[in-house]
Parts: sequence; C-alpha cells; structure tokens
Amino acid sequence: MIRKRKNPIKQVGKILLIFFVLFNILVAFQAYRTTYFYEQGEVPFKKASELTKTEFLMMGLFGAKVPKRQMVDTPANPFDVVNLKDSEGYVLEGWYVPALNSQGTILLFHGHGSSKSQVVREADYFHELGFNTLALDARSHGNSQGNVCTIGYKETEGVKLAYDWARAKGEKNLILWGASMGSAMIMKAVPEYHLEPEKIILDCPFASMQDAVKGFLRNMKIPNTPLAQMLMFWGSVERGYWGFDYKPSEYVKNIKTPVLLEWGQKDVRVLEAETKLNFQNLGSTNKKLVIYEESGHESFCKKENTKWKAEMKAFLKP
Repeated sequence: MIRKRKNPIKQVGKILLIFFVLFNILVAFQAYRTTYFYEQGEVPFKKASELTKTEFLMMGLFGAKVPKRQMVDTPANPFDVVNLKDSEGYVLEGWYVPALNSQGTILLFHGHGSSKSQVVREADYFHELGFNTLALDARSHGNSQGNVCTIGYKETEGVKLAYDWARAKGEKNLILWGASMGSAMIMKAVPEYHLEPEKIILDCPFASMQDAVKGFLRNMKIPNTPLAQMLMFWGSVERGYWGFDYKPSEYVKNIKTPVLLEWGQKDVRVLEAETKLNFQNLGSTNKKLVIYEESGHESFCKKENTKWKAEMKAFLKP
C-alpha cells in the first residue's frame, strides 16, 4: 500500500493558521486587560519588579490585571464629595473644593489608569490662585463605578456632567483642564456636547486612538508593528466602539475657546508630530503651545513646577 505524501504547502498553511488564531487570542486578552480595571482590593497591585517569573510570563501573554487607583492624596483644603450619574447609570465621584471670593471654577480630568487623587497638586494650585476646583474620577477609575474603559471615548460624558453641574451652580467662568486621556475627553466633549468653557488647558493629548496605542507599545519598548492595529480592532470589538474613528486631532477643529496646549519634550507616549497636529488643527485663534524640556508623559506641575505655575498664572489671569 502506497502512502499518500502530504502536501508541504498545506502543512505550512495549517501551522500559519494555528499561529494566527493563537496570536489573535493573545492580542484579544491584552486588549481586554488594557481596558478593564478591577475593583480596589479585588486583585493585588504589583510593580514589574515585584512579579515572579511565572507572573511576568502570564502578564506578557495575557496582560496584567490592574486594579483601580486608590486615593493616596486628598485636597489640601476642605472639600465636598460630588456624585454624578451618567446615562448608563454609573456614578462618578468628584472632589469639589470651594474658594473664597472665587474667580471661577476649574474642572480637572485625569489620564488613563489614574484618578482624581493624582491631580491633587494641580487642583491645590488652582485653588491657591482663587478658583473653585472639581476633580472627577472618570468612569471605571478611582472611586467611580464601572470597570470597562474606552480610553476616553465613552468617558467623554463625564466632562459634560461636570460642566452641567458647575453651570447649575451658577458658574460663568468655567475652565477645563485635562491630562492625556483627560485632555482627549475634553477635545471630544466640547464640540460633541456644544460646551462653551471660557478657557481650556490640554496636557499631552494623543492625536488619535491609533497614536495612543502606538505610544503604549512604544513605552513598553515594543516595535511599531501591525500589533497596534490588532489591539485596536479587538479593543473595538470588545468595548463596542470603533477606535479607528477616535481622533481628538479632528475634534479640535471645532474648538474656538482660548487653549493652552502643553507637551513634554521627553514624552515617548505622545510624539512631537502629534502635538503639532493637535495645535495646528485647533480652531481657536487664541492658542499657545508650551513645551517642557525636562518632562515626559507626566505631571508638569510635579516635574517643572516653577515653569508650570508661571504658565498657569499667565493663562488664567482675567
């Protein structure tokens, strides 16, 4: 009996197909974990240096289980806890710090994986300048409800809720401040909800979701490959929105409010080209770009405090 010889091309094709399927499964896991935050205490938070070899391998294959950030710092001045409910029923928590003889109210929105506790220094200085402040935990962050994050796409509603809350209190001089994802939320919310703040401060916003994913990989020292597109695809499928259409650099064309855009020269997450595109596309005729030479993708208030305070004071003066 003569055994039929196997076709080597078909064999290679099967191996490639199996590899492709397995690789997509791993990418889908990574996309899921990057956009899901566990409740505080549900999973332990560990730094990379604290992981065992097995834990490090599992993280590399399936992504890290990340809990919501705990409230480490609180405002230096007395504050009220504010709860706002979004259209999906999630309660978002904020800290409102009133100021005597207030000059206005500044709304603060943190970055991905962060919380309102991480922007306390900025809020404290704004209060020092005479402003009320409201720092809000985005949905699925900090003490806000929810676990799924869309890197600012759906969280944009939080900007509108905070804006409406402040307007309902009679505030007329309303200013928006955001960092990274928080900036992208503002860039999307202002034109989408027809908000009319008096001024806007944007720290290191990404130009598009695709740029944000590439920046995430770049920060992890992973080469620019089709992996970014694959992560976006699976993230979009899992989270119910099309990330390829998420482009803050396009939204800002409809922003006419005075804007201060800030970026760190050492930022590997957001590149200079993205920053210049965001600035160029801003529809406002009253705009300024400030570059912090010693900073990366981080708090300019912490890294270059003196320069940052001077820029804030100048931009916020009546």
